[in-house]
Amino acid sequence: MKRLLAIVVLTVGLSYAQAPKDSKPASSNVPGAEYPRIHSDLRVTFQLTAPGAQKVQLMPGGADNGLGKGPIDMAKDAKGVWTVTTQPAVPGFHYYWFILDGFAANDPGSETFFGWGKQCSGVEVPEQGVDFYDARDVPHGEVRVRVYRARTTGEWRRAYVYTPPDYDRSTQRYPVLYLQHGAGENETTWSKQGRANLILDNLIAERKAVPMIVVMDRGYATKPGAVAVAGAGGTPRLPNAFEELLLNDLIPTIDSTYRTIADRDHRAMAGLSMGGSQTLQITLAHLNLFAWIGSFSAPLRNFDVKTAYNGVFNDPAAFNKQVRLLWIGAGTLEPSMYQGAQTMHQGLDQAGIRHVFFESKGTSHEFQTWRRSLHDFAARLFRQ
Repeated sequence: MKRLLAIVVLTVGLSYAQAPKDSKPASSNVPGAEYPRIHSDLRVTFQLTAPGAQKVQLMPGGADNGLGKGPIDMAKDAKGVWTVTTQPAVPGFHYYWFILDGFAANDPGSETFFGWGKQCSGVEVPEQGVDFYDARDVPHGEVRVRVYRARTTGEWRRAYVYTPPDYDRSTQRYPVLYLQHGAGENETTWSKQGRANLILDNLIAERKAVPMIVVMDRGYATKPGAVAVAGAGGTPRLPNAFEELLLNDLIPTIDSTYRTIADRDHRAMAGLSMGGSQTLQITLAHLNLFAWIGSFSAPLRNFDVKTAYNGVFNDPAAFNKQVRLLWIGAGTLEPSMYQGAQTMHQGLDQAGIRHVFFESKGTSHEFQTWRRSLHDFAARLFRQ
């Protein structure tokens, strides 16, 4: 009964306690919500009204996050208002949720964002002097929803498609970037959490990027009648048929629907984390289809340049002639991903493989790393 009372209050009650003077509501809040609040020193104050709860904690999303190690205990006042202020946060977007007496619940003061396989709360912590991913007074493209039937899965799917400014007023054909999310996320992630469309708008307006179409689809696909196999830790999982779906369904759908330049020299693929792994696996096996490749914080454990990806790097001269850009990056505060990216970078250097290695200083396995990655990567694409 106590848990039910706490949940009911959570869903309808927002606190109107006196707000700290050196803070302001996060831009990721729902309209009118005073919390979470961002302080001038980037501490973040979270608040929740739940008088029936016995214990409330703040849970940041994942061990590699910019809010601190969770769960973080919150303090309750006489009115049943729970509050906690974090240490100064790393700038960027951070997933989080509350735990009320063991029950995970979203913050009614926050917008929700699909991550960790569910809808999560999220808080945007601004980075001083940085606006490359903000809405600015420049021409804006559009993010469209393309519904299509995939023969690979026998299901209807949707892709989010960014078209650059003036797309509808021109007859120009455009190169295409296929941009993939991370594990537990979906096709909405790059435009909502990552602000990919705003990053492209600003780059194009500054003439730092070639106008392009960006396609964002869900990186999971299951074929009809698929049989589960043992995954990581022995957990049964259905085989992921995303590669087949991308090649046989998504690319043909995009090329037949939008004004694309449908050849390898005008086709790129990139992704973050799981999407970075998918990118390397797919593009390096199909260099006849992709000339531009980007891996953002991909798991790259035990990389060996001689054996990786079926020996694709064993003829450096041929690889360098065929691939226009191989881009590898990670945040300096995501130890596993950063070490893997460094190992791959060093192996490619020793083998004479032309590539770009990018470090996001002071960021972890979160969207500030990947926003910076996209900003650098997109500016290099489709150049002569």
